[in-house]
Amino acid sequence: MSLQCPCCNSPKIASLRTATKISAAVGTVGGAARGASAALAGSQVGATVSAVAGPLGITLGTVSGAILGGLIGGAGGCAIGAQLGEKLDRHVLSNNLCLDCGYRFNLPA
Repeated sequence: MSLQCPCCNSPKIASLRTATKISAAVGTVGGAARGASAALAGSQVGATVSAVAGPLGITLGTVSGAILGGLIGGAGGCAIGAQLGEKLDRHVLSNNLCLDCGYRFNLPA
C-alpha cells in the first residue's frame, strides 16, 4: 500500500513512529526488571541444586540465572511494547508527515 497525503496527494510521507519507540523502550525496561526478578526468585532453587558444585557453583548459577532472565524478559517486553506503540501510532496519533505540504495525518482505519 502506497501512502499519499490526503491534502496534496504527495507520495513523500515520513512515518515518525514516536509511540512505537517510547513503548518499546519502556517495555524493554519493564520486561528486563520482571525477568530478572523472576530469575532471582528461581535462582534460590538453582542455588540449592548448584550447591553440589560448591560456593562457586552457587554464585555462577545465581548470577547467570538473573542475567538470562533479564535478557529474555527484556526481549519479550520490547516486543509487546512495540506492538502497542504501533497500534497507537497507526490509529491514535497523527504520526504521518507529508514532506511536501507539512500535513500530519493518521493512517486510514
